[in-house]
Amino acid sequence: MGTTGQLTAVPEPKYWHLRTVLLRAIDTEFSTGQILPNERELAARFGVARATLRQALDQLELEGRLVRRRGIGTLIAAPRVGVPVNRQEEGWPGAARSQAWRTVDCTTAPATLRLATALGVAEGASVHTVRRVRLVQGRAMATESLHVPAAALPHLPGFRAESDRARSVLRQLERLEVDGESRSVELGVAEAEQAALLERPPGSPVLVMTTQYAAAGRLVALAVSTYRADTCKLTFGETGLVEVTPVGAAPVGAAAS
Repeated sequence: MGTTGQLTAVPEPKYWHLRTVLLRAIDTEFSTGQILPNERELAARFGVARATLRQALDQLELEGRLVRRRGIGTLIAAPRVGVPVNRQEEGWPGAARSQAWRTVDCTTAPATLRLATALGVAEGASVHTVRRVRLVQGRAMATESLHVPAAALPHLPGFRAESDRARSVLRQLERLEVDGESRSVELGVAEAEQAALLERPPGSPVLVMTTQYAAAGRLVALAVSTYRADTCKLTFGETGLVEVTPVGAAPVGAAAS
């Protein structure tokens, strides 16, 4: 069968057209924190069914343009918060970032095949994993799983409690001299565990940033950070390295998650 090389026009869903109209109204008629009229008034104003209106509002909430508050209504969301991810601002994992990150837990376990491949170690090799939440202005903006091969920290002292384990891993990392790093960013959705930490519904859009750290010519840590796409934007600065993964290639972050 021959092809004409022309794309077939797909009709725009009613809710998507309404979303565009609502965005125009939000930008020209409302300000941050202002409450939108109720659904009945909005549906009457734009001449649509309330089911269509709810779809459009749901989409705008998913995009971070609206916030729903029980007992209050639907509010215009604040602009996205700029979250710096370059080393000058964020620092090397350890004490430099302790005020921005809150530790959730720390485990030591044999590496799965996918994680081992991402870290460049043998399957089953011991790996420390520190899970943390990044706070910006007191709000959870990201979760992070920081994977460190046990072989990279041969002098890690013993620990009695899980919190001691996390502190020991981070302190030892802080003492290493990083001689290379790379970052990649991709769009994803929050799984149930990440969504709970971010206080968002499962399936919410997120930005997944994978950072590789090298010291003495070998990979010593892999950080997979999941940022809320609805409330923050990542700012890399002049020294932040961002890698674009070609279509069809397997990103490291996907292998490690």
